[in-house]
Amino acid sequence: MTAFPNSLIPANEATRLRTLHLYQIVNTTPEPIFDDYVAWAAQLFNTPISLISFVDEDHVYFKAVAGVEGVPGLPRTESMCSAAILPDVPVVTSDYKTSSCELIKPDVAQAMGLNFYAGAALRMPDGSRIGMMAVIGREARGLSTNETTVLKQLADLVSETVELRFNYLNTQQPQAWESAQAELAETLEDNTTLARYLTNRNQGLNLDDDETQELVLRRLNGVDKVLKRRMSEATAN
Repeated sequence: MTAFPNSLIPANEATRLRTLHLYQIVNTTPEPIFDDYVAWAAQLFNTPISLISFVDEDHVYFKAVAGVEGVPGLPRTESMCSAAILPDVPVVTSDYKTSSCELIKPDVAQAMGLNFYAGAALRMPDGSRIGMMAVIGREARGLSTNETTVLKQLADLVSETVELRFNYLNTQQPQAWESAQAELAETLEDNTTLARYLTNRNQGLNLDDDETQELVLRRLNGVDKVLKRRMSEATAN
């Protein structure tokens, strides 16, 4: 389990919030590519819930959620994401017991029968951790080294996508952003098909199988290449 600090408010909170608000993504309407990311994460990690969150001053906003309907966010004091952005570690794992993390009130999670949380921070170029890519389950478990690697890389892709979105929209290129989402979605669909195939073949997706992890990481790298090419195009215009 991860060791948490004594306060929900990090020392760099003012800078972190400035960075978060720069990207103009807090409390915005759903966008397909972020929905695709959480659907894929839930599939990869065999969890009923996956989400992308942004941690604002008093509230945690869910940009995309798979597995839960009608929950746009939670007060900062009630979301594990608000605690998970604090430690400077690649991936945070925890349960929802008060003894594991005293910084939040786990009432909502416990009412839903949740016993597992793993998340990797969305880190922006200045180093600010503005939110989380998280997978959440009802069965207590941990993450293997291979699973940690995949979740970290998936969070990095989401962070790059947030940056790409900002560059397109900040330069008045909404159609290019729509086109980028479509291209990324097509690449992710290939990944989803792969995950479905591996799940059926192996009676479950096992990232600790070296062949499976290699195939998944290869696809993650494919998404990363699309993002980097698109970013180069966006910043050149």
